[in-house]
Amino acid sequence: MIRLSENFRALFYAPFYAAHATGAFTAAGVEVELVASPSPPMTVRALRAGEIDVMWGGPLRVMMTRDVEPRSDLVCFCDVVARDPFFVIGREPRPDFRFADLKGRKLATVSEVPTPWICLADDIRRAGIDPDTLDRIADRSMAENEAALRAGTVDAIHVFQPYAERLVASGAGHVWYEAATRGLTAYTTLVTRRSVLEKREDDLLKMTRAVYRTLGWFAATPAAEIAGKLQRYFPDVPTDIFAGAIDRYRNLNLWGSDPVIRREGYDRLHAAMRAFGALSKDIAFDDCVDTSLAKRAIA
Repeated sequence: MIRLSENFRALFYAPFYAAHATGAFTAAGVEVELVASPSPPMTVRALRAGEIDVMWGGPLRVMMTRDVEPRSDLVCFCDVVARDPFFVIGREPRPDFRFADLKGRKLATVSEVPTPWICLADDIRRAGIDPDTLDRIADRSMAENEAALRAGTVDAIHVFQPYAERLVASGAGHVWYEAATRGLTAYTTLVTRRSVLEKREDDLLKMTRAVYRTLGWFAATPAAEIAGKLQRYFPDVPTDIFAGAIDRYRNLNLWGSDPVIRREGYDRLHAAMRAFGALSKDIAFDDCVDTSLAKRAIA
């Protein structure tokens, strides 16, 4: 039995839920128990304490842990979310959006987790704008920010699905920026401890094969069918919004075609973290990533 913990409940994690819901883990010959998590930091603590065997989450936390604890044994081994799943949604259409358009406008960003703003701030910085000069609200939830955009008290918000899809479908919001278009950004992988990677190599290889198979199923299956299969994980999301969110993410190549973590995506996230000040020094790819199981899974 592998105890696999979610990071938090999010639609862009859909392939992880699908591997469980479609029986892919069982078909690959490994028994996996899906464990709910109260918060991303608590998930990391549970993994390090041995209360769970594997979690899914951002390489960001693995890098940050390694930064303060050089002997940390956390390691990413199976890629799934290869690009950034967040959007900047504005109150009015802006088809020729540039980051300079954020000047003088009120922007509400994500407070629940750090990676989205770290990455968006890097995009803004690369466009020649100091993100600290923007009129930014940083302490509200995405649900509160969605309500604020509908109420007209902010000009743009930074959210993932299904918030973006709901706003676009209702006409209350318009896509200004799709963060996935910046290119590969190592966003969500399976994470374990190196001791578990060694002791349970066979089980983790089977898990990785199941994820690989699920990524193929995800790429070929109608979005409405995926939404129906995963509805129990998101009971409050209407099927049409769920399916629309899946299609939008697929059009952006959000999910990788295989589970190999690319150095390009790691380097982009690492650069954003260094520019933000989230890392005090460079953290080597090989210190945080092991691609051996993923490469064997696709061989």
